[in-house]
Amino acid sequence: MRLRRNLGQLGRADPRDLFPAVLALAGRLRPRAIMIENVKGLLSPKFADYREEIAGELLALGYESEWRLLNACDFGVPQLRPRAVLVALPSALWGQFEWPVPLLREGLVTVGRVLRSSMSWDGWELADTWAALADQVGPTICGGSRRHGGPDLGPSGARKAWAKLGVNGVSLANRVPSKGDQLPIRLTTDQIVLLQGFPGTWMFTGNKTARYRQIGNAFPPPVAEAVGRSLAAVLRPAPRQPAV
Repeated sequence: MRLRRNLGQLGRADPRDLFPAVLALAGRLRPRAIMIENVKGLLSPKFADYREEIAGELLALGYESEWRLLNACDFGVPQLRPRAVLVALPSALWGQFEWPVPLLREGLVTVGRVLRSSMSWDGWELADTWAALADQVGPTICGGSRRHGGPDLGPSGARKAWAKLGVNGVSLANRVPSKGDQLPIRLTTDQIVLLQGFPGTWMFTGNKTARYRQIGNAFPPPVAEAVGRSLAAVLRPAPRQPAV
């Protein structure tokens, strides 16, 4: 689900607002748990009333709920990507839920660390130089611009941030860098897959623009897994103690 900036003015009249559909499904299916991910803007004060409305409807269905801001970089994803996440559980189980804690065992994972190997696949002699330059967490990957037509790494501010990492964010490449290529380089959709935290073997279909939109608009799997494990800890029955 995507929340637009003007949703607070249009509310339920906005056809892009999918919360009513989620609430309707929750009322009909009565799932054991609910998780919703959206843009961080939903947590701004201007949407406080709308968040309260959603919480109230969930409570009427028997669910306690809470919003939390989660940063993908805290869970091993090499980009900031702050996301608003809603978790809801039946009231009887809510007290057992604990939000996942950041996984910062060895510091943040950087763009250079994740992509260094792929940058050297075709013998690019500047792979190590680039990886050192890109030894930072990257900005949030956008899902491509429908207004501009093709896949890019976001608006001008995001592209400037990528430029500091030696990346040309105006478009995506069809291949990894090879001998003789100079900085800045462009990323491929396969490399965006890695920056989103997907396994490198994960398959996406369609042309380059379609694949990029699928990848770039996804909720990074490592973050989803962390929340899922926290939910599973509540939903799974406790293991039986062996008889003495």
